[in-house]
Amino acid sequence: MAGGTEGFRQPLAHLRFPLERARGRRYPEFSHPYRNDFQRDRDRIVHARAFRRLEDKTQVFSSSFSDHFRNRLTHTLEVSQISRTVAAALGLNTDFTEALALAHDIGHPPFAHSGEVELNRLMQRFGERFEHNTHALRIVESFETRYARFPGLNLTFEVREGIVKHSRDLEPGCDPLLAGYLPGFRPPLEAQLIDLCDEAAYNAADFDDAFDAGMIRIEDAQAAIGKFAELWDDAEGMFPGASERIRMHEVVRALINVMVTGLMDGTVAAAGSLADLDAVRSAPRIAVLTPEAAQCSREMKAFLRSHVYLSKEVRGATEAAVRRMEGLFDFFMDRPDVLPEAYREQAAAEPLHRQVCDYIAGMTDGFFLRTCDQLGL
Repeated sequence: MAGGTEGFRQPLAHLRFPLERARGRRYPEFSHPYRNDFQRDRDRIVHARAFRRLEDKTQVFSSSFSDHFRNRLTHTLEVSQISRTVAAALGLNTDFTEALALAHDIGHPPFAHSGEVELNRLMQRFGERFEHNTHALRIVESFETRYARFPGLNLTFEVREGIVKHSRDLEPGCDPLLAGYLPGFRPPLEAQLIDLCDEAAYNAADFDDAFDAGMIRIEDAQAAIGKFAELWDDAEGMFPGASERIRMHEVVRALINVMVTGLMDGTVAAAGSLADLDAVRSAPRIAVLTPEAAQCSREMKAFLRSHVYLSKEVRGATEAAVRRMEGLFDFFMDRPDVLPEAYREQAAAEPLHRQVCDYIAGMTDGFFLRTCDQLGL
């Protein structure tokens, strides 16, 4: 790690979420002989169908670009690795953090952000909305049917709370589905870390993949991202005989270190004199980046947005598929009998538009395209 990590001796261990403070599961269970509750949550998430489906869900680049690029599953594993590192260095609960990191993207629909925007647009016709964190909660509470004793995965309250609150705060009067997750209070620090670990992971990974895709010129990145320019100069001086590709690997690793170290330093500083978990819940969010790391992240996001996310190559690869989403949605609204019988029985209590939305959201990219082809859409 770069920066001040030599001084990290689990400085926030007093803010670690203690397992004995957990509020338990919706349906009581016997304890396990050699795994604690957060470890069991982690394992249930890894074994869930929704987790496996991430392998065929777009992160940024669809499989048409290359099979070397990140998908939603490999991105999730990178977030998990970064999150565990940060939690361990700060003295927080690594099992809790890992479970949250592994679950943080399971509610994403096919075709990344574009798919989420389109499903939300379609649901607005019925006065409702689609949001991937809320959908993730629905997955772990009801859609995953793996146990005889209860619906869903029966995760601990804290993991379910972290799923819906890791990237936003809930205010009183929020969606009734979320009203039981302590609106008005911040989640534990382990949950607060996830969004910024996610940011560090996707900034670096999307930059790396975009470079491999030939969408990033070194000169443009040097002009737009101050820290990149500094690190690139360092890499050229230290590895004069290395290829541009190898130097880029060195710089990407260094950029991750900048953001991760900045997250740890910034969080320690923001924690100040907070005494315990109750203080964390009552204070403004304390998982923050240092000013230097925040500037690096902002510049990377702005660069990626203009050079990658809004490029005709990336948008073209997803927009053609997303344009078919309305047709598939309307087809199922007109012909709900085509939905799988087991799914219709499971979702019978929901209005039809929600059944259709949730069914499409659960699709992988490949299954979505095959379904549209089979239906002639």
